[in-house]
Amino acid sequence: MQELQFPKFSFRFKNSKNKISIFDCIRKKFVILQPEEWVRQHCVQYLIQVKKYPQSLINVEKELKVNDLKKRYDIVVFNPDGSIHLIVECKAPKIKISQDTFDQISRYNLALNATFLMVTNGLNHYYCQMDFKKECYQFLETIPDYITNE
Repeated sequence: MQELQFPKFSFRFKNSKNKISIFDCIRKKFVILQPEEWVRQHCVQYLIQVKKYPQSLINVEKELKVNDLKKRYDIVVFNPDGSIHLIVECKAPKIKISQDTFDQISRYNLALNATFLMVTNGLNHYYCQMDFKKECYQFLETIPDYITNE
């Protein structure tokens, strides 16, 4: 698989029927290794190992309804109170991040109300913070590290 603009992480792989799978620590199962999945797994490890988000607050590949349409988000990070802190939209490295990608994550956020958005193809990462009063988002250098209230 292609090298990505993330730190080096170690992954578990398995080969079954000539298909390579990667272990997803959130879903606790092996999933077929596709280019987008490669990006998703790097992003999950980035959130856990670099940004220190607890694994228990991260959700991967779940269905949501947007205007009565069934969609699937890539990664969501919850706050301890159950509200949504961050949505991540992952694309395969060959997919160029465009306005369509930001429109897609913005539509998802109409249903989810996350404070932060991240869009990545593994090579380029974009981070935004929502301004719900002005109904827009501001670009950030990065997303905040996880902060415990202890």
